[in-house]
Amino acid sequence: MSDETYLTVAAPATATFEVRGSEFLGHVAPVDTVEEAEAFVERVRGEYGDATHNVPAYRVPAGEPPERTPGSEPMLREYSSDDGEPSGSAGKPALNVLQQREIRNVVAVVTRYYGGTNLGVGGLARAYSRAVKDGVDAAGVAEERPHRSLVVETGYDDSGTVRGVIESTGVEFDADYGERVRFDLRVPVAEVEALRERLNDATSGRVEIDR
Repeated sequence: MSDETYLTVAAPATATFEVRGSEFLGHVAPVDTVEEAEAFVERVRGEYGDATHNVPAYRVPAGEPPERTPGSEPMLREYSSDDGEPSGSAGKPALNVLQQREIRNVVAVVTRYYGGTNLGVGGLARAYSRAVKDGVDAAGVAEERPHRSLVVETGYDDSGTVRGVIESTGVEFDADYGERVRFDLRVPVAEVEALRERLNDATSGRVEIDR
């Protein structure tokens, strides 16, 4: 793994198992920002609102990925919560798995449906750890490069040219055709400046590019 790459989960996934009547579901997903991580947590809490607990943990960059020298690491925001379970029995074990596997840009939520038997702090810690481990295993681990979100806006006259440049780079994007045409891009950090130059050159500077 080079200095410019990191490990994360390859795709969203959920793993399920039971321990003494309690059902555990380990949900994991790749995310790039704190906002995306929090949105995933809220989505799971909404979908599994009838669960006894929804325990979150995530490791994501604290802000937009900065330009940095090779070998330097971004500041990570690491967060977990026990969501009503005994202190230290749920959130920390879940986060520990992400740390030990050395994966980041990742969010996990462990859903628990209580089965009527108390598991004790040790039993809970093992179950929450297993839920995240199983979720990560189901998702698979992938090597990734730091990305940055870019918003590109243009008039309709230039929209075909702009879309052609974006598509030729192979980056992920969504297009919105309103009064103006807006492209939301996810671009590898190392390729941002080159793409800016190409878009400006192709439109004689008429394109608007915001982070």
